[in-house]
This record gives sequence, structure tokens and C-alpha cells, in this order.
Amino acid sequence: MTYHSPAFAPADELERLLFHMPTIAEKSENQWPRSFAQSIVRQSRRRGWKPSTKQLSMMRRLVSDLFVHGYEGGDTDVLE
Repeated sequence: MTYHSPAFAPADELERLLFHMPTIAEKSENQWPRSFAQSIVRQSRRRGWKPSTKQLSMMRRLVSDLFVHGYEGGDTDVLE
């Protein structure tokens, strides 16, 4: 099993990113960003949850796309 160390994000940045996840989940026209945002919203309710480095990076990209492209979810490539 692989364990990821939590990514570092200032609390205010993480709070801002989490604030926009429900909007991305609701308004995205693409399935992948919608599912990812819904998953992050669920995970964030856990006590002590911190996003992995990969999750944090994707959250930043999706929120950035939200402001650049609107609510379409952009053409974000999935990192694997």
C-alpha cells in the first residue's frame, strides 16, 4: 500500500480551494472534474484530513480553470 505525505498548503488557501469544490462539482460539464470535486468535498469532512500533493495540485488547477474558463471544468488533463 502506498502512503502519500500530506501536501503543505496554508490553511487559508486550503479553505479557499475547498470553498470552490462544490461549485466545480455542481457546474462542471465534464464527469472527471465533477467526481473529483465531490470526492474532495466528502474527504474534507474527515477530522484531520489533508490533501495529498497530487490532490492539492489538481484542486489548484480546477479552481484556476474555474476563474479562467468559467464553469465548464476546462480541459484539465488527468495526472496519473
